[in-house]
Amino acid sequence: MGKGTAAFGKHNKGATHTICRRCGSHSYFKRKGFCASCGYGKTSKIRHYNWMVKIRAFYGNKRRNGRDEMFKRKIKGKHTKKH
Repeated sequence: MGKGTAAFGKHNKGATHTICRRCGSHSYFKRKGFCASCGYGKTSKIRHYNWMVKIRAFYGNKRRNGRDEMFKRKIKGKHTKKH
């Protein structure tokens, strides 16, 4: 085999991502040394953005609707008094 078109098919054999030891997702980039999902290896804090609220609410509890949960949190607030 030469170094032309046929050889380029051999370039994608190695795995880039592996299991992250902190969050357990298949997002730890081996060469860069950090997780794309939780930020392990880059920061001590968990990687989190406000646009993730809908997704996390959905995956956190399968019975809840992510969109509905997001609006409940917005209306209810984080530090409301319980009566």
